[in-house]
Amino acid sequence: MQPISLIAAEALLPEGWRRDVRFEIGADGLLIAVTPGAEENGAERLSGPVLPGMGNLHSHAFQRGMAGLAEYSGPDGDNFWSWRQLMYRFLERLTPDDIEIIATQLYIEMLKAGYTAVGEFHYLHNAPDGRPYDDPAATAERILAAADKTGIGLTLLPVLYAHGNFGGAPPVPGQRRFLFDIDGFNALVDTVMDRHPETPMLRFGIAPHSLRAVTPAQLESAVAHIKHCKPNAPIHIHVAEQEREVADCVAWSGARPIEWLLDHADIDERWCFIHSTHQTETETQRLAKSGAVAGLCPSTEANLGDGIFPAASYFAARGHWGIGTDSHIALDPFEELRLLEYSQRLTMRQRNILADRVGISTGASLYRGALAGTAQALAQPIGQLAPGYRADLVVLADDGTRHGDALLDAAIFGPNRQIVRDVMVGGVWRVKDRHHKAEEDAATRYRAVLNRLLAA
Repeated sequence: MQPISLIAAEALLPEGWRRDVRFEIGADGLLIAVTPGAEENGAERLSGPVLPGMGNLHSHAFQRGMAGLAEYSGPDGDNFWSWRQLMYRFLERLTPDDIEIIATQLYIEMLKAGYTAVGEFHYLHNAPDGRPYDDPAATAERILAAADKTGIGLTLLPVLYAHGNFGGAPPVPGQRRFLFDIDGFNALVDTVMDRHPETPMLRFGIAPHSLRAVTPAQLESAVAHIKHCKPNAPIHIHVAEQEREVADCVAWSGARPIEWLLDHADIDERWCFIHSTHQTETETQRLAKSGAVAGLCPSTEANLGDGIFPAASYFAARGHWGIGTDSHIALDPFEELRLLEYSQRLTMRQRNILADRVGISTGASLYRGALAGTAQALAQPIGQLAPGYRADLVVLADDGTRHGDALLDAAIFGPNRQIVRDVMVGGVWRVKDRHHKAEEDAATRYRAVLNRLLAA
């Protein structure tokens, strides 16, 4: 790749919005220089205001194919646990080819929405009958191929899933595609890391699925192994998503899930607690002080009826947080942030709850907070338009009516849902004029997969 020079009429830099910002991008796709108040001097002029690309810290790619399939009322009431049964049925038919095709479609949609990196919480490891593939990393390789094909930054998080509930309960048949013992899991992590050296576009971590799915000994072994291989690798875990999960954890251990982890694991900035929905005020304060990231997925949490994260209290304690799309009911970072703020408004019956301080734009506070926490959770060089960071630029459609933080308020809280025009990732334009070069072929393949699966 040749070095690139770009100039934007306005861009969001770490110090705030600046005018006439010139970007110098190196052959490695990283920003060399970012200069406000610059002359054009032959640089390519961008068509609108520029934001740093947003990371998506929590994705189950295959679930893109089942979005919208569980919106029928059942005889006994519907919740996360009934949705999970449909998910088990859906994945029984997925082949490795299907997984790659669905992930490719998903990642293109993410890019077009302004996500430039994704954390793939990847737990669909085995064949439909539960037998390991000849290559235990077969499905992980398909996720890596989809990310490479589309050009999105990837943090691959292989999932350790060994049990069906707390205390090492046996798994149910629907979980057989997820299962690894601890030795097999650690070998999988070694395999994918040996095959694919990390780059500015690729990072690895691990994801012990939840305290339901791993024993304390397995959790300790998996964490020790990744720390030995890669001391700063991210560690993601589902925690306290459902009230029943919290009750089961208390019955098993005498402690709530967040409480148990803070007491028994070495929780620090490498960790990301996905959902963290149900927590006490003491847990909120302790989690905020730990340096870990709360991984929030507002659209999925709303769709599943999980509950509402105590964002006002957590933000006031200066806890780190980021956003993800989880089951991909929505694929829009601006919508996730809007839902996050609106859930607090509905709970507290107030407005502008998550702004950093009085007189500060709520939209800007949300976008900046999500950038920082998501970059931390993904361990990728993203989240800032600054030298040494990856050249991930999101160019907004510009009607000339809003500038600075007002742009972010309009993007998050306004009615326009075609906000993003162009997206660059690592110095390469992946979306231009709202078009990804692979989108037609990807959509054709995706439709064929879904038609086959739904016909069955």
